[in-house]
Amino acid sequence: MPASPAAIIVGAKNVMSEIEIILAARHIKLGVGFEVDRLLPSNRRTLGPFVLLDHGGPDEHAPGVGFGILPHPHIGISTLTYVFAGEIIHRDSLGNTTPIRPGEVNLMTSGRGIVHSERASPAFVASGGSLHVLQLWVGLTAAHEEVEPWFQHLDRDELPLITQPGAVARLIGGSAYGLKSPLRTLTPQFYVDLRLDAGASFALPVDHEERGAYVVSGGVESDGREIGERHLAFFTPGTRPAIRAAVPSRVMLLGGERIPPPHMWWNFVSTRVDRIEQAKRDWSEGRFVLPPDDKDEWIPLPGEAAPHPEPLS
Repeated sequence: MPASPAAIIVGAKNVMSEIEIILAARHIKLGVGFEVDRLLPSNRRTLGPFVLLDHGGPDEHAPGVGFGILPHPHIGISTLTYVFAGEIIHRDSLGNTTPIRPGEVNLMTSGRGIVHSERASPAFVASGGSLHVLQLWVGLTAAHEEVEPWFQHLDRDELPLITQPGAVARLIGGSAYGLKSPLRTLTPQFYVDLRLDAGASFALPVDHEERGAYVVSGGVESDGREIGERHLAFFTPGTRPAIRAAVPSRVMLLGGERIPPPHMWWNFVSTRVDRIEQAKRDWSEGRFVLPPDDKDEWIPLPGEAAPHPEPLS
């Protein structure tokens, strides 16, 4: 998904508390019929290796009305897409055409450069329905930002399951609670989809430098503070926080090893400004390869005229 403005800080406490800061989202439009709430980037820029967090939906799409994002380029990041409801078709310049459905995860590592699109499937457009999705961008360090691009898809049953009284969680990426996800990641991290019954509690992992909790639905509290729906809490390093659900809630736990904040411009992420400038020229001058089955239109470089109108499906 293309990048855009930062989130808004809505609360902070002194560094001795378990919660360092809480962010609220900014609503933005990404493509035809596709809007998201954005939590990252913020003035903090990253949470562990995560440099962007977009929450799309749940949105109801009428039958026959298409939506999606045209082919666009990335460098220097991995996009991590997780679907709660609905279906999206991922197409990329490596030749992958993959639907992603509820509970499934896509990881696309752009490295030195990749192009992809994210569109509604013809079946979803015909029937209509609810779309609900979360996408993160995982920053790559200087050692990995120019790797060969790759793509990985995992089904729901491939993700490790964590169960506790009143709590069920799936480990989407990285390692936590003595488990490791089969997702191929390059930066130490954890990413967990957690469902809590009202009154249930769940501890954050202690073996990661930076940790956060994003409330998808419901509401939780930690250290005497409320974390509302569509808010992201950063926990202070070195503390041992837990969250407790006030009502049935769905929360994404995430974090990992902090990386140096990268330079970000549009969909390009790099430790080097000159590399981003080169990517701008490469996209503008047609040197990126387009997806073989989605190559007739694309998003132009910001500031340039669109060569084709955006489609409806």
